[in-house]
Amino acid sequence: MPQESNNTESAQIGFGGGCHWCTEAVFQQLRGVERVDQGYIASQPPNADFSEAVIVHFDPKEMSLETLIEVHLYTHSATAVHQLRKNYRSAIYFFTAQQREIAQEALYKFQNDFADPLITEVLPYHEFRSSDPQHTNYYSSDPQRPFCQRYIEPKLQLLQSKFLDEIKERKGSR
Repeated sequence: MPQESNNTESAQIGFGGGCHWCTEAVFQQLRGVERVDQGYIASQPPNADFSEAVIVHFDPKEMSLETLIEVHLYTHSATAVHQLRKNYRSAIYFFTAQQREIAQEALYKFQNDFADPLITEVLPYHEFRSSDPQHTNYYSSDPQRPFCQRYIEPKLQLLQSKFLDEIKERKGSR
């Protein structure tokens, strides 16, 4: 189970879809996000296999769950069915019935923004397994890595163009 946040007002939600290095970097940029746990999430059968994902700990007073879902949909291939989906399940992992309802409503609402059907599933969170510590904070530890430049940087540029008001204020540059 992920660590508890120090903030008593904190909430958590799980997201899977693409590489967890990418997903971690995206959510670390957002205001109201206190911590991102990178690893693997399993749901209940038939989705009980672990898949790359993150758990986002956030302050719902600063960042809405709906906005986090919108960011998630835009920053991974939420409409693409491919052979690696078992490892990269497109999912929102809820911890409460209220989160499930918000997630289902958000998918319905944001479907209009996409030409193809969203394949993102709303699944109950069951279990989390952390990544090897050498892989956590992958982007922030060395943003010049070729992988970061090729795959993560375009997602962060999308954040800058589409979600500028949701990004944390920075001290200095990346």
